[in-house]
Amino acid sequence: MPDTPPVPVILGNEPGSFPHGVLAERHPAIVRQVREAFPYGPEQHRALDALLESCTKGVIEPLPADASDRDRWAAWGMDEYTGRSWFDVPWLWSESHFYRRLLDAVGYFGPGPWQGIDPFRPFKLAELDSRETDEELAALDDLASLSTGEQAQSLLHGSLWGNRADLGFRLSDAGAEDRAAAPSLVADDSDTLWSLLADGGTLCVIADNAGRELIPDLLLIAHLLDHGRIQRAVLHVKPYPYYVSDATTADVVDALRRLTRAPGRAADHGRRLWSAMADGRLTVRAHPFSCAPLPYARMPDDLREELAAAALTVVKGDLNYRRLVGDRRWPPTTPFADVTAHFPGQVAALRTLKSDVITGLDAGTEAALVAAEGQRWRTSGTHALVQVRP
Repeated sequence: MPDTPPVPVILGNEPGSFPHGVLAERHPAIVRQVREAFPYGPEQHRALDALLESCTKGVIEPLPADASDRDRWAAWGMDEYTGRSWFDVPWLWSESHFYRRLLDAVGYFGPGPWQGIDPFRPFKLAELDSRETDEELAALDDLASLSTGEQAQSLLHGSLWGNRADLGFRLSDAGAEDRAAAPSLVADDSDTLWSLLADGGTLCVIADNAGRELIPDLLLIAHLLDHGRIQRAVLHVKPYPYYVSDATTADVVDALRRLTRAPGRAADHGRRLWSAMADGRLTVRAHPFSCAPLPYARMPDDLREELAAAALTVVKGDLNYRRLVGDRRWPPTTPFADVTAHFPGQVAALRTLKSDVITGLDAGTEAALVAAEGQRWRTSGTHALVQVRP
């Protein structure tokens, strides 16, 4: 990356800031929601109460001595941050560690009867079975009358705006999806994206949310495979439940089943995707680094080599954007190409804006957004972008 002055990492210790609200309000709300979603016993209730006390008033504690990933988290910074307030360490790290500790509290890593039980599964399934999902799948029938290019663009925008379907975001902002989306993107490199998908190579998609975001992601992959824009797709998901609605392998299976049992063209797409998984044209990858509390600039060598070999990597969502560019207080006009120069191949970001970090805007766009909304445009989920670094 070109030489630039140091830019502060985003912390959560500024009262009134968006990160502070996540730590002080969203995380306690998530603990309460998880507590009520399952008939957990006294052990889990005590652990959830302790987590609630720790993450709002206490300090970061080390993982249990018998945790299988203790060494990994030590390498990711746990030893450095142990004993410090959750609010005084990098926000990206603090958020990620909260979800890791939440899984501990409910017994996800076992041993015991709650081992492997996704604490967010009821929320994910409710969204898959919602009226909104029915309506979105029914809309696929209307795409048949469009040209191939128009279909592709519609599916791309479906994948982009599907990122609004973020259960963690909506837990702390109940009116998020009721606000109208902005009519235009704050940055739009769609033409460049399509130019990189012209030769039928491998597409890597680093997924974000399950449910109503993952289904549009899968539909876009199906279209690209069907029309020869790519030969193969690799869908990167989380190895364990994360950030409430982030997609795991189980969520991919649920989404495919939802598609195959839907009426109309949705079922056709579902069956083709099922076949693509069976013959290897679509594979699912759950690399441990997908749950790392670190930017992608620090990805391990095996993942770096894999992404370098792809024709394009599409990075979905807000959290992945923060990891891609670095969760720092960048001036919004900082060139996207500069902050993604570390990435080992051509990369595209598809994201609705739900946190402060933003790069790659022109000065006029930023000025117009600030004039119209103050700083609310950064976090409201009503604006979106497609940014590409060839």
